[in-house]
Amino acid sequence: KANPLVTPQHIKPEWYFLFAYGILRSIPNKLGGTVALVLSVAILMTAPFTHTSHLRPMTFRPMMQIMFWTLVATFITITWAATKPVEPPFTLIGQITSTLYFLFFIMNPLLGWLENKISMTDT
Repeated sequence: KANPLVTPQHIKPEWYFLFAYGILRSIPNKLGGTVALVLSVAILMTAPFTHTSHLRPMTFRPMMQIMFWTLVATFITITWAATKPVEPPFTLIGQITSTLYFLFFIMNPLLGWLENKISMTDT
């Protein structure tokens, strides 16, 4: 018998929504998942305001380059995990990569401050 309160397992969003679906699905609590989904979009809007490095391009910022490519890999992994069934290895992967996604935006201003201190030379 069909239950209108339960989403069928075989339904998946389009590929461009899989990232958001992966974050939503990685948190078992419904309210927590919804809050994480909203924060994952809202945190993208705050990124320009939290940029603290004196250098804008990443050409001479190797630590930021590593963090950027880690973010890209995290994004791809969350999207991939969202296509998999809700089973133990994939839920753990989704939770870890969702945490890494949010950590990137916490570490971004801290890394900018660190790079500013490293690049300053006493002459």
